[in-house]
Amino acid sequence: MTPTTPLQNQPLAVTTEGATLTGAMPAETGNAGGWREAVVEVAARAGAATMLSLFAYAAITQWRAAPSRITLLFLVVSACFTVGLSLVSRVPMRRDWRPFAFLCAMGGTYYFLAVRLAPGVQLVPEAVGAALQLLGIGWQLFAKASLRRSFGILPANRGVVSRGAYRFIRHPMYLGYFITDIGFLLVNFGLQNLLVYGCQFALQVGRIVREERLLSADEGYRTYKRRVRYRVIPGLF
Repeated sequence: MTPTTPLQNQPLAVTTEGATLTGAMPAETGNAGGWREAVVEVAARAGAATMLSLFAYAAITQWRAAPSRITLLFLVVSACFTVGLSLVSRVPMRRDWRPFAFLCAMGGTYYFLAVRLAPGVQLVPEAVGAALQLLGIGWQLFAKASLRRSFGILPANRGVVSRGAYRFIRHPMYLGYFITDIGFLLVNFGLQNLLVYGCQFALQVGRIVREERLLSADEGYRTYKRRVRYRVIPGLF
């Protein structure tokens, strides 16, 4: 990976949304390859939009039956920020289509399709869960604003990013996801949701480890890791 910006006095914030991945499959060249790439891109984005729409409809239907369940609405908002922004992201030069990367990316992104939307056990008041979700969504927005359009679902080369939230932790977007998910789970607790979120957290950890293994081949990223010690949770991970 060759950074597009020099490593100066600020840390170089690099994620797989903003870096070249060793071994990732390059985009095909030529007219035939270009058409295939375009069809895959359109189909993937159309599928993501369809899944998001169906989920949003189901969640909003549940909320209309019980308007006090504000955590349902914030769950939809969070999903829209995650999947919706990927629909307008830049088309990457390269993607990592290997099975493990694909599983972690898809499972860690579309897990909300398996969430039980019906009422569960409230471990904390609705307002507390909603406040956590708002905090998580706010941090997600800060992280995604730092990336701008260099955001996507699969690991890909969308240009190097070195600004904003990436000055504090190496994977700030995942921290936002974690806070948002904990807020929903604490208010809508149950065996199904516990399993879904447990698997989701495990997939996200796998995703982070995979990203860092690939990026650590670059000296600029190794320098960045020395400056910003923690991946997601300061003091812990």
